[in-house]
Amino acid sequence: MGSERTIDEIDAQILMMLQENARVSQADIARAIGLVPSAVLERIRKLEARRTIKGYAAQIDADAVDRSMLAFVSVRTTDRPGETRVARAVAAVPDVLEVHHVAGDDCLLLKIRASNPSHLSQILRDQLGPIDGIRSTRTTIVLETVKEESRLPIAVRQAAAGIAS
Repeated sequence: MGSERTIDEIDAQILMMLQENARVSQADIARAIGLVPSAVLERIRKLEARRTIKGYAAQIDADAVDRSMLAFVSVRTTDRPGETRVARAVAAVPDVLEVHHVAGDDCLLLKIRASNPSHLSQILRDQLGPIDGIRSTRTTIVLETVKEESRLPIAVRQAAAGIAS
């Protein structure tokens, strides 16, 4: 019995092509994988409905929009295990790109883009500082990014074969 989340080889090919270029046409996908465009559209709609495809976005050059400073901020909170009050408040800060609950000494790991050290300081002081429940932060500034990837490797899971009697 296959799971609703099972990705077959055709879905995997579609997902890989869309991750490479979300603007690729259904006709181009169909040609590449040997389906008719209507079948590709149906598969894409099902992937969207299952939230396997969560959305489409342009990748923006951070330097072009004056957000070249990248920092990761570890946050300790007063939240008890399972509480998300502080995480939700932090997630509402526009300059915070990612919020992750983490194991270890810290509670949250944030990814922040800023224009310069002064801007980063302002974010930490004026936007994160007032959030009730933040006990402490520790900031790591990125000097150089060697790899930053948003594309996921796609594993094809085969549905278990039924045994006919």
